Amino acid sequence: MTQLDSYIAEKENLCRKNDAISPELYGEYGVKRGLRDQHGNGVLAGLTNISKITSFESVNGEKVPCDGKLWYRGYRVEDLLNSLGENELGYEKIAYLLLMGELPDEKEAEFFKNLIGESRRLPTNFTRDVIMKAPGRDVMNSMTRSILTLASYDQGPVETSVSNSLRQCIRLISIFPLLAVYGYHAYNYYENMDSMFIHRPDPSLSTAENLLMMLRPDQKYTATEAKVLDAALILHMEHGGGNNSTFTTRVVTSAGSDTYSTIAAAMSSLKGPKHGGANIKVIEMMDDIRANVSDLSDKDEVSDYLSKIINKEAFDHKGLVYGMGHAVYSISDPRERVFKSYVEKLAEEKGREEELQLYKDVEKLAPELIAKYRRIFKGVSPNVDFYSGFVYDMLGIPRELYTPMFAVARIVGWSAHRIEELVCTDKIIRPAYLSIMEEK
Repeated sequence: MTQLDSYIAEKENLCRKNDAISPELYGEYGVKRGLRDQHGNGVLAGLTNISKITSFESVNGEKVPCDGKLWYRGYRVEDLLNSLGENELGYEKIAYLLLMGELPDEKEAEFFKNLIGESRRLPTNFTRDVIMKAPGRDVMNSMTRSILTLASYDQGPVETSVSNSLRQCIRLISIFPLLAVYGYHAYNYYENMDSMFIHRPDPSLSTAENLLMMLRPDQKYTATEAKVLDAALILHMEHGGGNNSTFTTRVVTSAGSDTYSTIAAAMSSLKGPKHGGANIKVIEMMDDIRANVSDLSDKDEVSDYLSKIINKEAFDHKGLVYGMGHAVYSISDPRERVFKSYVEKLAEEKGREEELQLYKDVEKLAPELIAKYRRIFKGVSPNVDFYSGFVYDMLGIPRELYTPMFAVARIVGWSAHRIEELVCTDKIIRPAYLSIMEEK
């Protein structure tokens, strides 16, 4: 143990003692911890035209929970997905909608898709000199380092005009798949002692297709795989201004910081297990259920084990059924509802219907058991991450890339909110903290 380690071990309890604040004081002073009340309602911190979330409706003057609804720029997200042709991939088209505020016509959509494809290039030797220099299991850290380093290759890195920021955002949207996949391959080669494949992106392919092609040694994928991954990316693109990473984007933007620093900050938020890492916890929980339930077709046995998880007697002993519940939605998450049909189609193609049935059983049983054992202020339903990890697993995407896949999608929403923040306000976001310090 080093001298620093010994010092930290000695002083940790001092920090715990002097930094502790009684939970009762938050209620006494009316502080909404996490900027939300006990019903999950967020403190109103701003206005946005980018997306809208509805989980309650007014009935006879009363606020009543309803099926969740999500709009992108005025369009219901399920309508956007349903408007795509059977084999049409829409990531780029919906990215244009979120960034520019309106749906592109066919010519504009094709031009923007080509622009994204042509911009999907890293600076010369960047992969070797930056991504491969210090690889690690945490691909989000690798990506964040790369994002900050990219500023050194930009002729106007700190200029915060709308036009320059839009240019930088489109560039980052284009190359995020490279940062994610190459970061994983470098880690897999140096840390796992496995083979490394660095496939160049194909400008003619969509974002989803490039992700699958660059990830796989044989570069092959099916139309169903590309369609399902495309849907997952669209559904994870944007979710209002109040989620942690998007709010981080707006906070850092409001300070006058540059695009690269802003997106790096958002990445640091997203990598937190309470935000972007939920789908990994779902997969780990389902692995645990399979390992400890002898007959997965026996719903009573599954229910008994879920009860143990909820009562902190099993899995990670935190009492959480991961993928169940959401800070905003109560009755249902619209993203989960629309995504489920894609999950079923992929499970059929992969011959994994039995595993899907376990997910469906947990989806049905968990809300009933949570309501039985917990005091809840709003309904509990599966969120989009309940199934997204299962989809990534069926696609052969390694777990180290689950949160980076979320980032490849959410960079679009972050970019839209950065531009809106630049256009709408020049005030720095600065909430208040009440000091309860005793003067000496």
